[in-house]
Amino acid sequence: MTSPGAKLRALIDKGEHFVCGDTYSAITGRIVEHVGFPAAYLGGHACSAFHYAVPDNGVYSQVEQIEQASRIANVMSIPLIADADTLGETVADAYHYTRRYIQQGIAGFHVEDERNPKHSKHVNGLWSIADQQARIDAARRAQKDSGQDFVIVARCDELYTSEMGGGGTGSWDEAVKRGHAYLEAGADVLFYPPRPDWVGDLVKEFGGNKVATMGFSVPGTGFNMATGGWVTAAANHLKMMRELKDEGQVKSGNWNFPEKYELIDHPLYDGLIEEWAEKTGRQSRPNHAP
Repeated sequence: MTSPGAKLRALIDKGEHFVCGDTYSAITGRIVEHVGFPAAYLGGHACSAFHYAVPDNGVYSQVEQIEQASRIANVMSIPLIADADTLGETVADAYHYTRRYIQQGIAGFHVEDERNPKHSKHVNGLWSIADQQARIDAARRAQKDSGQDFVIVARCDELYTSEMGGGGTGSWDEAVKRGHAYLEAGADVLFYPPRPDWVGDLVKEFGGNKVATMGFSVPGTGFNMATGGWVTAAANHLKMMRELKDEGQVKSGNWNFPEKYELIDHPLYDGLIEEWAEKTGRQSRPNHAP
């Protein structure tokens, strides 16, 4: 059986730009596959907010991310890329968590170089190149020891400056230097948030299939990791609950849709129950509870 990592690598090696559909739960993973995306992406901010109601600023742990990622990966046949933040604090963490991701059926992840607490009000800067290389090398060792393929995306935040809320200085030369160092350490693909206007130059420097994007597609890159759908879901729920509280009923809700039962394998389980009822002389009915 082809491993999830091998499936993802085959997509990348084709050299055709693709989009990883946005997922943040098992049902949204099923939806991503149902509508035809070749791969899926689970963001850290999406998962921390949606499942734990905490920010993605270092307080959210890899244990929690792996728990949700495994739930998603195991209901899909398409490969899943997960946001692995900094992979913990040490190279031992990086090795351990990479092994856990592989064991749970995740196809790949991106690991970033901003120091914890990240994405916060603390002006933290980035890990040194040597430290980030060591993390990537530890992750690659874990992959090799597992005997399965696994795609490592190195996220470089050098272009994500402090004024934007990131840890970088905005130096193009430093960003390029880091990119080459991360590839040398064992990364497969590079990802530079949040500057779409510089992606074209990154492609010229590293090659199209070595550059990924998040939230926006740029022709000539390897793939885009779509994210943000959880915000729409949460906003809709907030609107519906306000209606229920203020008006006593929900007028804007969508309580059903044709694909709902298929997405949760309802026909499969109904069939098993109906077959059991018939074989054991029990009654069955043509309908089921909505």
